[in-house]
Formats: sequence, structure tokens, C-alpha cells
Amino acid sequence: MATYDYIIIGAGASGLLLADALGKDNFFAQKTILLLEKNLHKQNDRTWCFWEIGQGDFDDILHKTWDHIFVADDKFSKRTPIAPYTYKMLRAEDFYHTYRNKINGHTNITFLEGNVKEIQDKDHEVLVTTDTDAFKGRKIFNSIFDYKPLLKQKRYPVLQQHFIGWFIKTTKPIFDRDQATFMDFSVPQKGNTRFMYVLPFSQTEALVEYTLFSENVLLEQEYEGAIKSYLNNLDCKDYEILEKEKGSIPMSCYNFNVHNSRNILHIGIAGGWAKPSSGYNFMRTYQKTGALIPFLKKDKPLNTFFKKDRFWFYDLLLLDILHRKNNKGRLIFGQLFKQRKAQSIFKFLDEKTSIWEDLKIIAACPKKEFIQALIRRVFLI
Repeated sequence: MATYDYIIIGAGASGLLLADALGKDNFFAQKTILLLEKNLHKQNDRTWCFWEIGQGDFDDILHKTWDHIFVADDKFSKRTPIAPYTYKMLRAEDFYHTYRNKINGHTNITFLEGNVKEIQDKDHEVLVTTDTDAFKGRKIFNSIFDYKPLLKQKRYPVLQQHFIGWFIKTTKPIFDRDQATFMDFSVPQKGNTRFMYVLPFSQTEALVEYTLFSENVLLEQEYEGAIKSYLNNLDCKDYEILEKEKGSIPMSCYNFNVHNSRNILHIGIAGGWAKPSSGYNFMRTYQKTGALIPFLKKDKPLNTFFKKDRFWFYDLLLLDILHRKNNKGRLIFGQLFKQRKAQSIFKFLDEKTSIWEDLKIIAACPKKEFIQALIRRVFLI
């Protein structure tokens, strides 16, 4: 039975980023690393977007960038420049191709196809069993996400950021190629938090997504009906659908660390690395990976990596509100973007603000809803 120092389960964003980070750091040059993925032929199964100041590590493989965003609700609309930030889009196929090539260049990493069926922590080592093989590992990083534990508990609300998007090509100029429609809440809310998200690649090509922050997914025809209606309101009646994408990302402050141990760490969405209040995942995973590398050099128990902070509590209050009154999202996000600069909001969502900056962001939100949520959470009402 082959034995490895580190076994990474899953070659999505978190697995590939971690494998590359380990492979290019000389500290781990003598460590043996196994990367397991059940499907080595994954193609463009998703799109990642993130904001960033200046140049970044993914600039060479970006699909498109924007320097303005558009936000609207039923009462206002706002087009705003976001410098020094840039909003960046990365397609999965470009990321997978680039990072698989990088990992193939790290001689201490073995990349195998395998569907993991069982993980057994035996204290001094971990046994990982696939459909066809078994491996031993000293430390395991697992990106396989399981919804069931979240749904079995009641302490932390569980919402989803769920969506369907169309990549379309129109016959006439429709879109502002320099502006990403970040959140357009002008669509009917129907008791939920619903918005359109539009990423234009040219005046005639764009990704148009219908997105919800809510508890349950919809029937496919409801997402697609909303997209058709939105395009019709843009006077866009003649278009071709080039591709479709859909997804669902958990939004929860659930304590994912209860599933970790000294030798096993869940990473990516499986580790709760997605931002609970927004579902943004890619850049958070990149940042968490950057923090994990120096942590591993200290050889600490893996279940001591996770730490709660004040941003976790802010996210929890927002999710408490949206869980009780799911239609409040339009009010909260609309009021926030109306009263504060996008740059301040991005900094807050990146969890890089001071306490004083936090208070200014919180002050722009509806006070009644957050005070009630705070009282309920503190006194567990």
C-alpha cells in the first residue's frame, strides 16, 4: 500500500491551489504528495469572479476584467468605478489546464484518478480507499462536500447561493463591456432575495445569470424564464445561447471544523471556506491556502487551523436575517451600495477593515433588522 506525507482529495480549485502551493515551496520538496480526482477530464464546469487590487497571480489566464460595476434595486441604480480594484473573471477550463500543467512539473506530486469511498483516521495515519485502491497518508486534505451535516442541525441557518446562467450572443449591441452588473434587484423578488448578474465580454456577448440567496433551489424553467424576461426588458429579443451554467454554493456559518481532526482538514467549500454572506469562494480559497502553508510548516494539529472572528459573526447576523425574512436582501444590499462606496464594501467583504471601518459599513445597513438579529442571537431567542 503506497504511503504519502500528504493526500489531497479533489482537484477542483482548493485541491489544485493547495497542491501547487506545496509543490513550489522548497520546504515541502522532500514530502510525498498524492492528488486524487474522480474525473481527470473535467472541462469548463464553472466560472469564478473576484475583485482584486492591481496585478494578481491569475492575470495571465483571466477571461475578462471590468473597472465599473452596476448595482440597482427597485428604487435606485448606480454605475460606479471601482479603482483601485478590478473585477476579474476566470473560467474553470483555463484554470484547470494551467494548474494541472504546473502540478505535473512538481516531481514530488502524484496525480491519480480515483473516486474516494472511505476515509479512516487511525490516529497515527489515515487510510484513504477508492473504488480500486487504498493509500495511507500522514495528513489528509479533503474537498468533498457533504450537505447532510448542515441540514441536520438548527443552530446555524443554511441558505444557498444558487443560479443558472446563459452565455449569449446578440444580433445588436446591448451591453456595456466595461461594466459588470453586480447585483440588479429590480427583478421581482417573490419573497426571496433575487437578482440578475451580468458579465459582458463585448457589446454583443455576455454571461447573464439569475441568482438567489435563499433556502431552496427552483425548477430550471423558473431561472430561465427570469433570464428571458430580463433580456426582453433590455430590448434584447434576438440572441443565441452559446453555453449554460448552473450552480449552488452553501451560505452558512456552520462549524465545519467539527469534521476536522489532527490529521484531516476539509478545504474549499467542504471546509467552510466560501464567504458565508455572499458565497464568494475562489479568492477566499486562494487566501486560505496562502495562510495554510505557513501553518503546515509548524506541524500543528490540522483542527487548530480554523478560527472564528468578528467577520464570522457579522455573516451570521446577515444569514439570520435572510433565513427569517428572505426578502430582506434587496433592502440590505441596496441600502449598503447606495450609501457606501464599492471600494469600502469590497474591503469589508475581504475582511481587511478596521473596527471603525466595520462600524461605518454596518451603519449603512438597516438598523432595525440587525439589532433584532443581534438580540436573538445573543439571547438565543
